Amino acid sequence: MTPLIISCPIVGAELTEDDYPYLPTTPDELAQAASDAVAAGASIIHLHVRDEQGRPTQREDVFETVTRKIRERCDCILQYSTGGAVGTPVAERCAPLGLRPEMATISMGTMNFGSEVFENTEGIIRAIAREISENGILPELEIFDLGMLESVERYLKRGYIPKRFHVDFVLGVPGGATGDLRNLVFLVSRIPAGQSWAVAGVGKYQLPLSVHAIAMGGHVRVGIEDNIYYRKGEVATSNAQLVERVVRLAKEMDRPVADVTTAKQLLGLT
Repeated sequence: MTPLIISCPIVGAELTEDDYPYLPTTPDELAQAASDAVAAGASIIHLHVRDEQGRPTQREDVFETVTRKIRERCDCILQYSTGGAVGTPVAERCAPLGLRPEMATISMGTMNFGSEVFENTEGIIRAIAREISENGILPELEIFDLGMLESVERYLKRGYIPKRFHVDFVLGVPGGATGDLRNLVFLVSRIPAGQSWAVAGVGKYQLPLSVHAIAMGGHVRVGIEDNIYYRKGEVATSNAQLVERVVRLAKEMDRPVADVTTAKQLLGLT
């Protein structure tokens, strides 16, 4: 089987230390969390950063500092989030892309995100896609429901998004498609054969969707941005703990786990 690429979202934009006591927020803490996740088996680090007060930020200087510290500690594929926090203006969301990470995200539509609205109009999508293209970055298209997936074909025909991309199905966000296995199977059935894809199961969906993605030949995103629990009632101690479990599951299912070099080859990043 194709080696399994594991992506790890090490912090996200929504969590606070009240939600999760082990939350990495400083540049050194984020770099160590990334290094530990890579040592555990992750090859992609999905990166949000925090400012000096621990608040989500898209400041280029903070991304630059965290990127440098991660590079000093480990080899990995860095994937910048362009989502920011809910309400972040598009210019700020694009600000760090000039640092040219290997990958960056494009969320493919506006949606209710819990009690808030995560805005991704056509104009926002085109602006982010343009910055990604101009900086030679591989986009990861974030798909939260079927409508977003069907938008991809329309944007491709109009030349609004790059022709080469990786897909991440983010399932279980209140306001998007749930992590019901039938949703994942249906979404995967709607992408072209050979298209690389991963699934990010939010909350209780993280473990079962990870298992099924391994079996289906897809890839997995796993980390505390999406789920802070190791099992019901037991808070995960780190991102690395969640990655280690996926590695063990893959080994039990006789699927090799991609190292960073292999992941770059699979994604065309060499």
